[in-house]
Amino acid sequence: MTGSTTEAGEKRIDARLFWRVLGQRAIGSTIVTAQSAQGPAGFLGLSASHVSADPPLMLASIDKRTSALATVLAARHFAVNFLPRDAAQIADVFGGKGTLKGAERFEAGAWTALATGAPVLKSALGAMDCTLEEAIERHGTCIVIGRVVDVMVAEGGSPLVHFRGGYLT
Repeated sequence: MTGSTTEAGEKRIDARLFWRVLGQRAIGSTIVTAQSAQGPAGFLGLSASHVSADPPLMLASIDKRTSALATVLAARHFAVNFLPRDAAQIADVFGGKGTLKGAERFEAGAWTALATGAPVLKSALGAMDCTLEEAIERHGTCIVIGRVVDVMVAEGGSPLVHFRGGYLT
């Protein structure tokens, strides 16, 4: 499978093929969270990454249809939680599998907060708490860039690795 060609002769990659290729990379699973007056919000963020170490910046790409996006933008902060290997069930909840929605998702796991108040999973391998610096809209995605203002790091542990639509154990 290599894509198709448009009438103008340009190569077109459909979304299914795009996601299939992305599934070929192993990536650490994260949950991106925020806290507002209406409560906590979060989603499984497989596209969270660092931007810079000086100053310390993180980014997350958020589908515009993700309900947590409104909370991140309104609260002007987010936390990136790096999941431990035994957190597949929590990842599935925040990935939309099952019936829990919105703030109900935080019933899975034990949570605390750092400087911004964004929820941080107590069992996370690490977390970066960020204040929102910039939001960039591209097509159906909003890329949020945040300055890291607080961190949590665990000693030891192994990551929950996402690969080909599932988890490596």
